[in-house]
Amino acid sequence: MAQEYDLVILGGGTGGYVAAIRASQLGLKTAIVEKGKLGGTCLHKGCIPSKALLRSAEVFATTKHSEDFGVITSDVSVDFSMVQARKNKIIDQLHKGVQHLMKQGKIDVYEGLGRILGPSIFSPMPGTISVEMNNGEENEMLIPKNVIVATGSRPRTLPGLEIDGEYVMSSDEALQLEALPSSIIIVGGGVIGIEWASMLSDFGVEVTVIEYADRIIPTEDKEISKEMQRLMKKKGIKLVTSAKVLSDTIVRDNGVSISAEVKGTVKEFKAEKLLVSVGRQANTEGIGIDNTEIQVEKGFIVTNKFFQTKESHIYAIGDVIGGLQLAHVASHEGIVAVEHIAGKDPSPFDYNLVSRCIYSNPEVSSVGITEDQAKEKGHKVKTGKFSFRAIGKALVFGESDGFVKIIADEKTNDILGVHMIGPHVTDMITEAGLAMVLDATPWEIAHTIHPHPTLSEAIGEAALAVDGKAIHS
Repeated sequence: MAQEYDLVILGGGTGGYVAAIRASQLGLKTAIVEKGKLGGTCLHKGCIPSKALLRSAEVFATTKHSEDFGVITSDVSVDFSMVQARKNKIIDQLHKGVQHLMKQGKIDVYEGLGRILGPSIFSPMPGTISVEMNNGEENEMLIPKNVIVATGSRPRTLPGLEIDGEYVMSSDEALQLEALPSSIIIVGGGVIGIEWASMLSDFGVEVTVIEYADRIIPTEDKEISKEMQRLMKKKGIKLVTSAKVLSDTIVRDNGVSISAEVKGTVKEFKAEKLLVSVGRQANTEGIGIDNTEIQVEKGFIVTNKFFQTKESHIYAIGDVIGGLQLAHVASHEGIVAVEHIAGKDPSPFDYNLVSRCIYSNPEVSSVGITEDQAKEKGHKVKTGKFSFRAIGKALVFGESDGFVKIIADEKTNDILGVHMIGPHVTDMITEAGLAMVLDATPWEIAHTIHPHPTLSEAIGEAALAVDGKAIHS
């Protein structure tokens, strides 16, 4: 017998389950269809497991330098099986939490693959969901008034760099490593590539990063990229930029050997493992999009500002629509979509106010636009920058590399972007995000009293520096 719902969500990742909770709060009868585990990529193959490994690597790296803090240790080593066990324990705990939230919200969860059907005896419009159940039972038929597609994404690869799980991996396979390799080549120096490079280097792995662009983390402000490059090299990481991997030269034989064209010269690189980190592609296949009028461009579902597709009762959110492929973005897109479904007239999503984070060591965070982007948009900019070397708390931590940079419009004094690299900046960026939401000026940030000693003092000093008034520079 077919089940009727106000809303059915395809995908129980961060975007999907948050949307379901908001729908439940608004009184909508809601179901989630998830073929894997609730929590999706972020919980099981992305944000959480990678950050757990990064934390273990950070602790190990700190311990190796414990004498700097007056703590004498000897024979410090890594038991990678224990590292993985800790990671899995964290995932299990959070997974149980998501399951509890579904029960609390009286949200039905169907474990299987959901497909959107075309017009049928159940509905004159496409949108009926057929669920191929994981347990092999007969398909469930769900008849929703509205649908949200939140099927996420998966790692992208390159021709010739096919994933075999032994020598060539994506981040999915790397998260399941049973032992650390002695060396690794990482193809891609973006966010995920740099996080893995930092982590593995801190664990003692010899790391080479090959990046097609002329700088690592190329979407960040140039000064951030330059500082990250300096600090990665300081770790002993080999960075190769302006490099095109020649896919037809890969060799797998007790290790990996690949060739890349670097500024006109072909060079060979060898390592025990290779990690492909060149972005992610949307999961749009096999979910019945071809039974609808939904438009797909460059592999991503097209939506309007409220995340409606060409089928007005079918919405899409998260990685499957492209844009900023971040868990917190998917969550808030889901909230906007659900509130629009419920007739709550939500404000359109402003992507310029989204904070972005890289959880490497050191960390990077940013909100708004870069200095180059500001100039391209015609702004006459003024900037303020303040180093963590002048911050007492950073010296106490033993992590004084990095800085905070604020970009403002010289005429209006509006903050255009804030960029940070250094200790715990992913926990600090929210202040800058709130400042932009409230349309604050550097003067207002500077006159917010930042307690001493804290790392956040760097934000107040950078705000003062915008007008040449920094105290400790």
